[in-house]
Amino acid sequence: MDMIRPTLILLTTALTFSSMSFASSISDTEREAIADRIKPVGDVYLAGSEPVAEASGPRDGATVYGTFCIACHGTGVSGAPKKGDAGDWAPRVAQGEATLIKHAIEGFNAMPPKGTCMDCSDDEIKAAIEHMAAGL
Repeated sequence: MDMIRPTLILLTTALTFSSMSFASSISDTEREAIADRIKPVGDVYLAGSEPVAEASGPRDGATVYGTFCIACHGTGVSGAPKKGDAGDWAPRVAQGEATLIKHAIEGFNAMPPKGTCMDCSDDEIKAAIEHMAAGL
């Protein structure tokens, strides 16, 4: 047992110095290639920080629906009317367009205001509703 500890210390020291020796012997080109291979594939942006790209204009109803609404309105989560389902939409449409849009913008029952699309304009919310209820 007494010989194991000094042997482990000697092996650890030898491995450490050989690794350091190898690391210092690589060329700048090899070092740059390694840095390229391990660089991050994306960036993290915190709320309030500068976004990567600004929207070029208002999003259409299909885009808003596909990005923000589909999670609930695609499956009917918590009673959300499903896209294109006349039975789900009929009682809501009967209340009038103004009420439907007001509920979508301000939130109603389980739906949060703007359905989690806090940066959507009122017109974009309206376009998403029109997309979901199209053809009814």
